Amino acid sequence: MNNQRSFFFNVDWLTILIYLCLCTIGWFNIHAAVFDETHPQIIDLDTEYGKQFIFIISAVVLGAVILLLDSRFFNGLAPVFYVVTVLLLIAVLVVGRNVGGNQAWIPLGSFRLQPSEFAKFSTCLLLARYLSGVNIRITEPKSFFTAAAIIALPMFLIMMQPDTGSTLVFCSFIFILYREGLSPIFLIAAGLAITLFILALLVNEWYIIGALAAVAGAILFFIRRTPQTVITIVAVLAICIAFIFVIKPLYAHFPSHQKARIDELLGITSDKRGIGYNVNQSKIAIGSGKLWGKGYLEGTQTKYSFVPAQSTDFIFCTIGEEWGFAGSVVVIGLYMFLLMRIIMMAERQRSPFSRVYGYGVASIIFFHVIINIGMTVGLVPVIGIPLPFISYGGSSLWSFTILLFILIKLDSNRLGHIL
Repeated sequence: MNNQRSFFFNVDWLTILIYLCLCTIGWFNIHAAVFDETHPQIIDLDTEYGKQFIFIISAVVLGAVILLLDSRFFNGLAPVFYVVTVLLLIAVLVVGRNVGGNQAWIPLGSFRLQPSEFAKFSTCLLLARYLSGVNIRITEPKSFFTAAAIIALPMFLIMMQPDTGSTLVFCSFIFILYREGLSPIFLIAAGLAITLFILALLVNEWYIIGALAAVAGAILFFIRRTPQTVITIVAVLAICIAFIFVIKPLYAHFPSHQKARIDELLGITSDKRGIGYNVNQSKIAIGSGKLWGKGYLEGTQTKYSFVPAQSTDFIFCTIGEEWGFAGSVVVIGLYMFLLMRIIMMAERQRSPFSRVYGYGVASIIFFHVIINIGMTVGLVPVIGIPLPFISYGGSSLWSFTILLFILIKLDSNRLGHIL
């Protein structure tokens, strides 16, 4: 009896409440996005919002089951979850259904299972298990490359589908490695590479090289010049110059649709009726909502289906149009609050496994939210990833539910045994 009471009070019910709020917001906006007057019922299993209602109920049940399991179950079976999802990722390449150019779904009757969604939490579990092992130091080459291999295997299989969006989500695990002691030079190098990539597409490479040389010269002028620092700065400059000269040849081999999306985003080309149609209509929808929105089921961009994939990848523009700036701020605020709760839970763990896993949860959700909302407002290329707990889809909702509720379960046991 005391254990039951202890469990009840240790569960982070506030995080569960945020989860339920996001799921409810998602259901109402899916209803608005696909509403058909010939199907006016709130629960109609022939519609996406009817199916999403079932997905939400089953997800809540799934979350409750996770809370009833022993915390050690997730650590012990992490390799099993990982192997199963890897096998599913291989299977989808053989028997998967091609939807929108991606062979990412396994048909199961009227339902389609997307293994890449479940690979996120299984990879997070195995990475947490490995990094929490005895004598594992991410600063050591063996530990670093083993962790990188755990992340890279599902990335490679998902890229084979090809599903660029889901592949890039796994890059967010670098934040786990950074939290566990990886040198910040990797994050700086990644940021510099992205910056140089964008500049090389917009500016003549010789201007960039001149600017880099000037920065390097200024650094050498103001710091103490030792042979080691001079060699380091010159080496970094040489690597940057070499990288600049390979960007355009490398970019030429990008898939044409990805190049078109990047060119549209950077303003190199403008095709509002072609590759830029989705984003342009999404921005129109969000902007037309103004401060308070047009009202539930009153969005014209939504009602007349101007935005493709509006119940999935572009669900945020429904929020912007019908609930306005105020509604958008509420949704973003809920995500920020959720991420703060997750990081707080991760930091208060006594178990290294739970801490690493918590940062994995935060990294995945943060990446999804930033990229999904960013692409609906034209700040990042369209790569097709769902908005957590809000976008339509059973695989997405279930995988995010499992991801979050495992952390809630681990947190509820933070004062108990050390995993």
